Amino acid sequence: MKVTFKTLAPFLVLLIVAIAAIFVPSATTFSDPDKVYSGADIAWIIVATALVFLMTPGLAFFYGGMVHRKNILSTMMKSVVAAGVVSVLWVVIGFSLCFGDSINGFIGNPTTFLFFKNVLSGAPVLQGGTSMTIPLALFSLFQLMFAVITPGLVVGAIAERMRFTAYILFTVLFSLLVYAPLAHWSWHPNGFLCKMGALDFAGGTVVHISAGCAALAGALVLKPRKSWFLHKETVPANIPYILIGTGLLWFGWFGFNAGSALGANGLSVSAFATTNTAAAAAGLSWMFFDVLKGKKPSVVGFCIGAVVGLVAITPAAGFVAVPQSIFIGVIAAIISNVAVMIKSKSKLDDTLDVFPCHGIGGMVGMLLTGVFADHNVNSLVPEAGGLASGSGAFFLIQLKAMLCAVIYSFVVSYLIFKFINFIVPLRVSEEEEEEGLDASQHDEKYIQGTLLVQTPQGEQLQNL
Repeated sequence: MKVTFKTLAPFLVLLIVAIAAIFVPSATTFSDPDKVYSGADIAWIIVATALVFLMTPGLAFFYGGMVHRKNILSTMMKSVVAAGVVSVLWVVIGFSLCFGDSINGFIGNPTTFLFFKNVLSGAPVLQGGTSMTIPLALFSLFQLMFAVITPGLVVGAIAERMRFTAYILFTVLFSLLVYAPLAHWSWHPNGFLCKMGALDFAGGTVVHISAGCAALAGALVLKPRKSWFLHKETVPANIPYILIGTGLLWFGWFGFNAGSALGANGLSVSAFATTNTAAAAAGLSWMFFDVLKGKKPSVVGFCIGAVVGLVAITPAAGFVAVPQSIFIGVIAAIISNVAVMIKSKSKLDDTLDVFPCHGIGGMVGMLLTGVFADHNVNSLVPEAGGLASGSGAFFLIQLKAMLCAVIYSFVVSYLIFKFINFIVPLRVSEEEEEEGLDASQHDEKYIQGTLLVQTPQGEQLQNL
């Protein structure tokens, strides 16, 4: 492949960041003179952080099993590479934009934690917030894992036709221009949605609505695959991969939701319980609803339903009681199932139904948080409770927050895709799409348990 400035640019940017990092002074770790840290909380959030990271390879298996065989590796690669891109970006400027000193409640000051300045040495507190019982660095690493998986979710909508280099640029711009503002609005103590009283326990707006709306924007800009125009049904390449991916996502989601309590406490236990219950109810709901439509119960159906339940309970996990999580899971699965059915009859080619499952699932979760949130579960919920308790005020706040997230994430993501397409082509060529992205983008091919790798000596098979 001929080396051009466009192919050289990503390496040059990384090299410049690496050289700049040399000149960043080191700092001592915060000494905790007031004994604010809790050993139990630290241990649990370290585990929770690792669990959330595990969701990224889990997502790779989940998506990889659903696409055509010739696109398995490219799809998995796009999900996993976000861990590299976002991790470096987070240390340099991402954490500052999300949780740095607030600029009018909209975005964090990029210099607050530039190159992790004052993160290891700083007190465990954010501007305008109360002191945490875990180090600021651990809080940052936990939040990093949310930022890593969010652009990876978009992969399902643009699978089988987006260039790898274009996706890398999308990951950078989406993280800076969409994810960071939404995280600041919702989770920074001085963010404007947080000040408004909107509640998002673990990422209904920040992660799932943003990724779902970006997926919709990407599908619209990229336009349908050739196979979609020819009405070719894409049979999942590897259903056991889907099952493995679901298991890893479900397992990791316990850290995603229960870890968002930021401590080893009763709230984390409650969030753990609501997470598992909603996933179980949604998996059954999707499967049984498929039967009502004349289909047979399937592994794929249960897996998709379980993930939808996990998505829907995410904003509500620490604000609703366990019994209500059953209703949230069941209703979210039915609504997303219907949305998938409507999408299948439209001209939208969202390859793996990211918008109907994550986007709409996140919206349902945000609104049902406004219905079932209970002050007895979490004191952050207004005493009057949600709509189910007879108060509509909190529900209206949730509705406003949801609309803000939907409009902002879709519009900005659409502009990002258009901007990238102006710089580098978003789509692979028709010939590359027909060949498959594994070969055309990565010189790799997945062939029934073996990997065909392009080497200087030619193509070689490697057993997996």
